[in-house]
Amino acid sequence: MSKILVIGANGAIARILADRVLNETNHQLVLFLRNSSRLDEYQNNERVTLSEGNILNTDVLAAAMQDVDIVYSNAGGVDLGEQTKSILLAMQKAKQHRLIFISALGARHEVAGKFGDWNEKAIKDYLPGFRTSARLVDESNVVFTEVRPTWLTNNDEVDYEVTKQGESFQGTEVSRASVADFVLRVINEPARYQRVSIGLNKPNTDGDKPTWL
Repeated sequence: MSKILVIGANGAIARILADRVLNETNHQLVLFLRNSSRLDEYQNNERVTLSEGNILNTDVLAAAMQDVDIVYSNAGGVDLGEQTKSILLAMQKAKQHRLIFISALGARHEVAGKFGDWNEKAIKDYLPGFRTSARLVDESNVVFTEVRPTWLTNNDEVDYEVTKQGESFQGTEVSRASVADFVLRVINEPARYQRVSIGLNKPNTDGDKPTWL
């Protein structure tokens, strides 16, 4: 049994992950978010601790990390670089070492061809944060797993393949349920995928851009 801190716990992937952890494992959860009332359904669950705070408040975040085994970050936004700085500093303060965090395709300049060109323009405001985060974890001492999903869908399916750092990205879409499934695999086997960056996509979805755009 492990205790997992989920940062950005009201996010769609984080909610799928939390439900699967509670239904399929005996792990405990610390759910960290700005407004804990958004997760009132977990209020009386003895395996869940709700923790309220801003990711950029490093001391509050470090306090939420006490006695956990794995830190999972579902943070996002144009200021992801600043959030990642705070997460890494909080981990240092709390003496935490294992981090799983969500990034996105393009964080490692790994998307080639017309899809890569389209993606650079589509998420141009967010890519600096993804790339700063990648650099920061590379330079840190934490044992990280960076997860780079392609464009996300809400499809109720678990269907994905993995690409490793240095390999060109394959596919234009993947479900949030698939990303949560991969994260759960790493939580259950934390010795896997250490200090690596992993791309996730649904097989056979290659193209110049996602089909719905």
